[in-house]
Amino acid sequence: MQADTIWTNGRFRTLDSARPRATALAAFDGRIIAVGSDGDIEALSGPGTKRIDMHGRHAMPGLIESHSHALWGACRDLFEVYTGYGAPLRKLLQAVEKKSEKVPKGAWITGGPWSGSMREEMGVSPRRLLDRIAPAHPVALADATQHSYWCNSAALAAAGIADDTPAPAGGLIEREEDGTPNGILHEAAGAPLRRLTAPNQDQLGQAVDYFTSYFAAMGYVGFKEPMATESDLATYAAADRTGKLTLHTAAHISCFSPLGPEPVATPDLIRLRDTYASENLRTGFAKLFLDGVAPAHTASFLAPYETPGYDADKHEPDATLLLDPERLADWVTELDAAGFVVKMHSVGDNATRRGLDAIAAARSANGSSGLRHELAHCAFVDPADRHRFAALDAVAEVSPKLWVPNANTPLQERALGTERLEQCHPIKSLLESGATVIFGSDWPAAAPDANPWTGLAGMLTRRDTTGAFAGTIGADQAITLEQALPIFTTNAAAALGMAGETAQLKPGAWADFIVLEQDLSDMTPEEIGSVQVQETTWKGKTVHQV
Repeated sequence: MQADTIWTNGRFRTLDSARPRATALAAFDGRIIAVGSDGDIEALSGPGTKRIDMHGRHAMPGLIESHSHALWGACRDLFEVYTGYGAPLRKLLQAVEKKSEKVPKGAWITGGPWSGSMREEMGVSPRRLLDRIAPAHPVALADATQHSYWCNSAALAAAGIADDTPAPAGGLIEREEDGTPNGILHEAAGAPLRRLTAPNQDQLGQAVDYFTSYFAAMGYVGFKEPMATESDLATYAAADRTGKLTLHTAAHISCFSPLGPEPVATPDLIRLRDTYASENLRTGFAKLFLDGVAPAHTASFLAPYETPGYDADKHEPDATLLLDPERLADWVTELDAAGFVVKMHSVGDNATRRGLDAIAAARSANGSSGLRHELAHCAFVDPADRHRFAALDAVAEVSPKLWVPNANTPLQERALGTERLEQCHPIKSLLESGATVIFGSDWPAAAPDANPWTGLAGMLTRRDTTGAFAGTIGADQAITLEQALPIFTTNAAAALGMAGETAQLKPGAWADFIVLEQDLSDMTPEEIGSVQVQETTWKGKTVHQV
């Protein structure tokens, strides 16, 4: 077959064991037809072939992000107040006040993030602090985890939260001494705010343009949306039809979330899957939430929290589960039978154990469906459960922004203690137990950006190679570059439902690759953490270039 495009005089890392290195490749209609030496590839060219001289530059397969709220993150950067994860309370309040001077009265002001370390400065009634600086606007600011909101009185009223409003199941409304809501809402209590502040179609369209450009600059050629609503699905599908979705995309349809609407029944999931699937949008995926986050004491742990004042004697691991274990097992079994790959949010080790139990129930009831269900984040995995990932053919998704010191580390340490924090993300142990591991930034939830390179550098060192935060977390769990690269490429491609089709440079795969200044093997962790992608090619077409 004659190639329509050939790349020669390059230094390609292929991640294909049959030919790990090459100097040239050829493609036809976006797919690779040959990989080899310059001479081999030149033989496939003809009069109409486009020839690209790599000038000795280094290239490797593009990366895949397995957990990123792309539309949400783009809307944050484009439309919301955002002061960064290390900003002080004063800076956040100034940004809110400035925003209130620019938008019409009555318009929503959203953004953040705030953190638990700011609570003392907020006073006994955080809502009144926002009332004073933005009295003419409803204000809802998310915390760093995106699992809690800080609201003013107007926002509480818009959400229907009054003095006598009971907390919903799976949610908490913080109150002042007289019972008045103080403006802090956790988990399901904040769901009305998410509905009220949802972006409109014009904003979503702008968000697509933003995140596709941003992801290409980061070196991504594919990603998984971990919590898609019907509006999100419609946006992704429309972008694919118009050629704007220049990424291999999979969307885990939100089936149950404390942050979203009512649970979605399986027949409705099937309708959404079948309605919105398109060439570059895979929709046979579902999302469940099992627990929350550690700083809010909503993550489900086997051992008690260590926060001063926490009553360890009353600790009950299953009390913080968002789904009863039996109901969870039935639900995963039902989704497995319907053909959905299930991603389950699980932060605490008890939640991870219950998620694995549910997968075991599905395997027992349905046999081996071939669907590889995922435990999202699984930041803490009890040693007794690590071997179960391989035994159940389950996937461990890890979040790099949490395995190195960061702005949230002091809050995590306060809730869990130093010894348990050191057990966060046992990646090396999971790999040694035979687990398939993939990576997700979780941008913009608990992550200021979707940069994979700082995450990769942190995986190699277990420290923040940017120098912003000192120390290490779980230094004994550092892994090598050779161990890490499949987590960002071939493992992630399989989780995307595209094993062998992307994240490798070999015949039959899409021509998806990135160009770097030098080979990763020749870089220090600090250099890897500061990588600037020179060029990103997706399906044979350049989608990013500097």
